[in-house]
Amino acid sequence: MKRLLTAALLLVLLTAVSSAAAADTLKVGVTPGPHEELMEVVRDILAEEGITVEIITFSDYVTPNIALHDGDIDVNSYQHEPFMKQMVEDRGLEITTLAPTIIFPMGMYSTRIGAIEDLPDGAQVAVPNDPTNSGRALLLLASHGLISLQDDTGWEATVFDITDNPQDLRIIEMEAATLPRALDDVALAAVNTNYAMEAGLNPVEDAIIRETAESPWVNILAARSGELEREELQALVRAYHSQEILDFVHERFEGSLVPGFEL
Repeated sequence: MKRLLTAALLLVLLTAVSSAAAADTLKVGVTPGPHEELMEVVRDILAEEGITVEIITFSDYVTPNIALHDGDIDVNSYQHEPFMKQMVEDRGLEITTLAPTIIFPMGMYSTRIGAIEDLPDGAQVAVPNDPTNSGRALLLLASHGLISLQDDTGWEATVFDITDNPQDLRIIEMEAATLPRALDDVALAAVNTNYAMEAGLNPVEDAIIRETAESPWVNILAARSGELEREELQALVRAYHSQEILDFVHERFEGSLVPGFEL
């Protein structure tokens, strides 16, 4: 009997220790490049608080939200809010915004022209094929007078909302991650900053045109609905919204990324 009680107590103790360890571990989904680098700094900050961050890298924009909804990860850091909201609407995901992170101003890149004024008539222009980034790219083109869009379309604009295309530009939609590789095949391509930097492009120096720092597409930490007050997630937000992260953004990215939060 005494041995049975001892074994039972040991099992309870081990279970408690295991549960505590699990509670202090966060699985965070990111995409390669700046998001991953920033999360590595956050991981080091939280390690000092006894919280373990396991960084899981995804190569596309869809899987991280599905993995979050399914409980395979605890939080993700790779997207702006309009993209997340579109996926929530389209797929019925139970995820939501936890906190803002940084802004990746989208840029238009080219290996054929050095200024937007040099874009020839009938040129091929590649944009991302996901709804929010496609609309974002179209708004960037419209802001420089290359096309006109129907009023009030905003980031939901599609190629069908183009009301004027004076240069008869041929706009083609492609997977966002493949756009840097398409630069030799098109005259101009709209590339998200993380993919541009991953391809060795400098968003400040190499972009022909670029969104301003006032871009509304601030990136976010996303978590499951109903878990926003979870202690470990709040600790993650505090670590991200820290002077260490601000310093890292300024020193490492030199203006290519813009903080989307204030201390």
